[in-house]
Amino acid sequence: MLVLSRKTNESIMIGDNVEIKIVEVKGDYVKLGITAPRSIAVHRKEIYEAIKRENEQAAKTQHVDEQKLEEKLKELKDKDKDNKKKPN
Repeated sequence: MLVLSRKTNESIMIGDNVEIKIVEVKGDYVKLGITAPRSIAVHRKEIYEAIKRENEQAAKTQHVDEQKLEEKLKELKDKDKDNKKKPN
């Protein structure tokens, strides 16, 4: 972890297009200003972790649905094979 000291109105750069500026320091709180392209998501860590949990849960739910879909598809294929074997 890189640790830097900055004063109010000083910045650090991440790459060429992300700037983090110290806007205000008040007691235990530091107010940051972040300038970044819209293509880069910027979230507080607790929000990022909540989004990550939700995405993981959605992926699990989707996986279950895919499994049910595969089972149903197999049933339909088996049924189709049985129908083709029966004489008309």
